[in-house]
Amino acid sequence: MSNSRRKFLGTSLGAGVAGAALAAPAIVKAQSAQTFNWKMTSAYPKGAPFYMDGPGSATDLAKRILEMSGGRLKIQVFGAGELIPAFEGFDAVRAGTVEMNHANSYFWTGKTFAAQYFTAVPFGLNFQGMNGWFYDGGGIDLWNEVYNPFGMVAMPCGNTGVQMTGWFKKKINSVADLKGLKMRIPGLAGKVYAKLGVDVKVLPGGEIFPALERGVIDAAEFVGPFQDRRLGLQKAAKFYYTTGWHEPATTSELLINKAAWMKLPKDLQEVVKNASAACNVIGEAWCQKNNADAMEDLVKNQGVQALPLPDSVVKAMREETTKILNEEAAKDPMTKKVHDSYFAYKKKYDAWAAYSEATYHSKVRG
Repeated sequence: MSNSRRKFLGTSLGAGVAGAALAAPAIVKAQSAQTFNWKMTSAYPKGAPFYMDGPGSATDLAKRILEMSGGRLKIQVFGAGELIPAFEGFDAVRAGTVEMNHANSYFWTGKTFAAQYFTAVPFGLNFQGMNGWFYDGGGIDLWNEVYNPFGMVAMPCGNTGVQMTGWFKKKINSVADLKGLKMRIPGLAGKVYAKLGVDVKVLPGGEIFPALERGVIDAAEFVGPFQDRRLGLQKAAKFYYTTGWHEPATTSELLINKAAWMKLPKDLQEVVKNASAACNVIGEAWCQKNNADAMEDLVKNQGVQALPLPDSVVKAMREETTKILNEEAAKDPMTKKVHDSYFAYKKKYDAWAAYSEATYHSKVRG
């Protein structure tokens, strides 16, 4: 090979290596600068505290993701009815009409009963236990396994903590007092009440107060002191039963179209995960403070009687809940897999809680 040819090849090779070295950072920079514009719908109306407004809400989550991503992931938030009806988020995300939906997974039990376990299980795990199962007990992995056939992924993004049993116009002294009672109560709890003779009604939040006030219903469950007082339920009924056997810790769900999710760079996926985890904790803290203030006001200033359900009623509800859960688990292998994981974790958590939280509340706390 001639000297001139060697010189030409050497120069060309050097230029190619240098070009590749210069191009690599440029490619990385271009990828990191890529922006995404997503839409997120909600099952709750615009301005609803906790769900759509305030710390840990859907709008707060979108803001955190925007700031943590340096503006690379922008999420436009729509309240119920603004883009789609309240309970069509599952289908909208599945179809790719929107990339995200903010709601509660138990709204989708008609699609798969296993979804119930990722919001709340009657007589189930509290907030601490639920998070333990999600983050350290395989709960989130199972959640995504359940949704994989639908082309979606999900994660917790908020929690109300323990809810209240609800508002009743008359005292409940026994299971017999439930027979023929007309009550607004959705989901699995509604099935339990129905087994005990309750005439179950499903009404959206905005219709609960007028129905209770006019006697269309005799009792109603919504969320907790702050949210319930906001609806004015204390003006229509004075017996407020505690504590919420049906929803000991109610998880908010961030539902994401899987195809859209897989297009996000890994760092943006981690932003979404961490922002959601933050809202999960921050939203529950907001509920604790606001529920404490509202409960004090309801009892001291508005004539509300806060009462525990009689033991006989709780026992009957527990028995019916166990029957329903076992029946549903027997129908579907995926539900059984989630059911077994949930209750295996609960068994260990309850044993530890008996030494820790239960002892603190019954023996130590002043």
